[in-house]
Amino acid sequence: MDDVETEAPTGPTPPQDAKAMLRAAREASGLTLTEVATRTRVPIRHLEALEAGDYATLPSPTYAVGFARAHARATGGDEVEIARVVRTELDRIGPRTPEYVPYETADPTREPSRNVAVIAAGLALAVLILAILFYGTNFFSGGSRNDTVATQQVATAPAPPVTAAQVKPTPPTGGQVTLTATDEVWLRVYDADNKTLYLGTMKPGDRYDVPADANDPMINVGRPDKLQVTLNGANTPPLGSGERAIKDVRVSGAAIAARVNGTPEPASDAAASSAAASSGSTGGNAPTPRQTTQSARRTPPAAPRLTETQRANIEAARALKAGNRP
Repeated sequence: MDDVETEAPTGPTPPQDAKAMLRAAREASGLTLTEVATRTRVPIRHLEALEAGDYATLPSPTYAVGFARAHARATGGDEVEIARVVRTELDRIGPRTPEYVPYETADPTREPSRNVAVIAAGLALAVLILAILFYGTNFFSGGSRNDTVATQQVATAPAPPVTAAQVKPTPPTGGQVTLTATDEVWLRVYDADNKTLYLGTMKPGDRYDVPADANDPMINVGRPDKLQVTLNGANTPPLGSGERAIKDVRVSGAAIAARVNGTPEPASDAAASSAAASSGSTGGNAPTPRQTTQSARRTPPAAPRLTETQRANIEAARALKAGNRP
């Protein structure tokens, strides 16, 4: 009987790329993309991009790995293996633009503000007018009586009333900061100790009030143009254009007020405490009044000065005593 070669039955080859693994896990769990998006709170367009392998439409490689892990967790897949495969495919694609660039506020000391420029122009114009009056007329050397009367009339003329539009509002110095999403946006709020105050994806209309007692609160947001920042209910300029994510941006009431007013941001509480401790240690060596009094008591009194007659009597007494010795 001829030998018959038997071949071991081979099962279907497991998918090797991330998109096939994610799609297979979802189909095995019987879930749709909409149901996965509801469970993970990841936008459905990002889930579609993952299952299509289109990483270019995702915000960054970090988001791609995080969304893939959330997809696998919701569909019962191996999130560790999924994350490894996604990182491998991202490395194969090549480096991308950095995930975020630290936010830099403009330094108002590098260029004069608009108010300073207006005041400087006004002073220059006043100096020019005074120079013309001094060298071109007899205003300062004494003019005619009519000129004097006209000058007095101008000086005694009542000043025009100040309207409400001319009164400048007092610039804010702090208050309640509120973050409102104008579109789906991922946001993390944390304090100076890196303690997370808020983390999640905000939907359009969602708002978060930054705690007023937080220790130097900061944010990390992928799309700052989708986040409206208000101070005491008033809108403030956006924190970024949305072309890149931002991180470590201070959102306390004082920091937002400084951005609105165009002034440097105040120092954090840790820097102020360090400066106070340094100042206290420098001034702690001053002597107390009790120490000064004790030092004065230990100083012996100065010997009285003798007159010439007293010195002569003392010398004579010493000589007489020395002559009487045996």
